[in-house]
Amino acid sequence: MKIAVLMGGISPERNISLFGGKAIYNALVRKGHEVIAVDPAYGVEGIFDINSIEINNSPISKEELSRYNKRELINCINSEIFDGIDCVFLLLHGENGEDGLVQSLLELRGIPYTGSGVKSSSLSMDKMTSKMLFAHAGVPTPPWSVIDKESIGDLDLLESIRRELGRAIVVKPINQGSAVGVTVIQDGNLDDLTNALNIASQFSHEVLLETYIPGREITVSILNNEALPVIEIKPDEGYYDFIHKYTKGKTEYICPAILDDHIYAFSQSISLDASAACGTSDYCRVDLRVTPEGQIFCLEVNTIPGFTELSLFPMAAKEFGITFDDLCEQLVELGIESYKRGK
Repeated sequence: MKIAVLMGGISPERNISLFGGKAIYNALVRKGHEVIAVDPAYGVEGIFDINSIEINNSPISKEELSRYNKRELINCINSEIFDGIDCVFLLLHGENGEDGLVQSLLELRGIPYTGSGVKSSSLSMDKMTSKMLFAHAGVPTPPWSVIDKESIGDLDLLESIRRELGRAIVVKPINQGSAVGVTVIQDGNLDDLTNALNIASQFSHEVLLETYIPGREITVSILNNEALPVIEIKPDEGYYDFIHKYTKGKTEYICPAILDDHIYAFSQSISLDASAACGTSDYCRVDLRVTPEGQIFCLEVNTIPGFTELSLFPMAAKEFGITFDDLCEQLVELGIESYKRGK
């Protein structure tokens, strides 16, 4: 098959996308496919040699990000680059990648692609909307609230939110991944909360606040409506932030996670329910917290999980008996099948 791996893009997770895209590109080449690497940030000049560039393992700066724009991304998808492509392996993270925009452009061109469709991508990317879907489906999720950028200075509102959610709060942009812009506040004052909101609001106009759930962090990958082995995430200190996600040796991953049998099974069941609530297709990854008492809370659904050498989805697939190369090829095949069904 002729496959385009769409990577890079114009979100703060650009570099992580390039790392994963490189791994996928080389895996599909090894499987015998004709593969092109495409970075839509460069518009109609998006084809490039992924193996010839050096990728910086850090979040992209706002200054560098300002050089790119959505118009070039749209021009790229609508260009001749994608003529004759059998499937697009979509690995654009964050806004303008996971939110349904690129999916809709590919749909309009009649080009199959990996992962979830337009609607489910949009629903899952918006953390407020996905929380509402979890509640409707009976999926337990931490108490939460949303505030817009203009209301950050309203101290009475912040105090009201803190009374509702407690003094331990997670603050995150409403539509980012890879822990970009996320702050965990433990027993902080209003100044701490305001600072966290200002950080998150650099990445999205609306900011999600949710009660911090003490305990263990786990994740469940879903492949073709089947839950893969559970992984426990244990950062060497602090929280599972961007540095701990993408720096070797900063985090211990236990796969399969050592949990009581009923907690293990329930975490997989909840993850399948969360995935179904958001209407995902082909694959996704669900992040959860487990309290010391064994209560499980669903945090979010990731429709385009990472594919770097430290990423959790390929790790779970490997434990399940699927090699990285086979996984990449299987996702292409699933993408074509679900596209034909109308994902």
